[in-house]
Amino acid sequence: MSTVFFGARKLDARGQVDDFWMLVDGATIVATGSGQQHPDADESVNVAGHWLVPGFIDLHSHGGGGFSFDDGREAILGALAVHRAHGTTRSVISLVANPIPALCASLATIADLAETDPLVLGSHLEGPFLSPDRRGAHNADFLCDPEPVRVDELLGAARASLRQITIAPELDGAMEAIDVLVAAGVVVALGHSDAGFELAREAFDRGVRVLTHTFNAMPGIHHRAPGPVVAAFDDTRVSLELILDGEHVHPHIAALAFQSAEGRVALITDAMAAAGSEDGDYMLGTMRVTVEDNVATLHGTSTIAGSTLTQDAALRMAMTAARVAPARAVEALTLTPARILGLDHRLGLLSPGFAADAVILDGHWRVQAVWAEGAALIPPAHEGS
Repeated sequence: MSTVFFGARKLDARGQVDDFWMLVDGATIVATGSGQQHPDADESVNVAGHWLVPGFIDLHSHGGGGFSFDDGREAILGALAVHRAHGTTRSVISLVANPIPALCASLATIADLAETDPLVLGSHLEGPFLSPDRRGAHNADFLCDPEPVRVDELLGAARASLRQITIAPELDGAMEAIDVLVAAGVVVALGHSDAGFELAREAFDRGVRVLTHTFNAMPGIHHRAPGPVVAAFDDTRVSLELILDGEHVHPHIAALAFQSAEGRVALITDAMAAAGSEDGDYMLGTMRVTVEDNVATLHGTSTIAGSTLTQDAALRMAMTAARVAPARAVEALTLTPARILGLDHRLGLLSPGFAADAVILDGHWRVQAVWAEGAALIPPAHEGS
């Protein structure tokens, strides 16, 4: 089945093209161009002057729609449906700290899903190898050092589907664990850590390539102690996750990150179950979370516990509050996360040879339709030829 999209304003990391057309055959983009003449296809989609952007990729999310990724296959599918409606076509399934057997069971479930659903890119272990002093919304009872037997057990349960792991490099055995994880093809991220500037640089030299939700659960920037964020700014090998919901990071600080790490910022949601749902009480792993006015905190505290963000909202926040150029904001949701995962040959651009993942956005950057692998997840209200 072939589909041609036409009459679009294309926007991706390579910039904007007006009166854009794109021919899709099956799951792949096979040709693109501009102008009123476009190829014939089995189906046609008149984008009618709206924006056409690549599908969003979320490296770090814990749930949505009232569902938590820690609660098994059906919960994962329920949460993913919510995020896909907001333009996220590919997701890494993130897990909070839990006992090792529970994490292994979750990793096995995600591995099964990834084998059958190409939109599930694999898993992200945000715990258990975190600093107790920077644990955020993770249960301290389930945190531990990355001993070799634990690392091996988790890798085995994931069956090569573990995409990313967050680790505090100051923990006993962390540097050796980083060596093992990097050798296994896992993207290692520094996060929930007290690491300073020098230790962060050592971790980057060891193979760490990402900061987990930059600025949160780590030392900040101080004029005499630049910390891990400045170390990441200085190292072009390292990318920075950013939760741009107006709560986790001030938009002016987000703008600083975009300026200091050009092309290396990945906008994530870090969403918990309340994303796309209502205020109220939820569970994040074993921790009770209260959501008021769309802000999630550990029950009875002011500690932020994930977000209620979707990636389309993060895009709007980037362009309005943080004043990021549109192409750079889209890049942070598409090509940058694809590059972090080593998938930038297939995902993140509207170009021939890339996956047919696309989102139509209106003039206010709100989702109108979503395709993944060439199939409509959210079909347009009106199509024409």
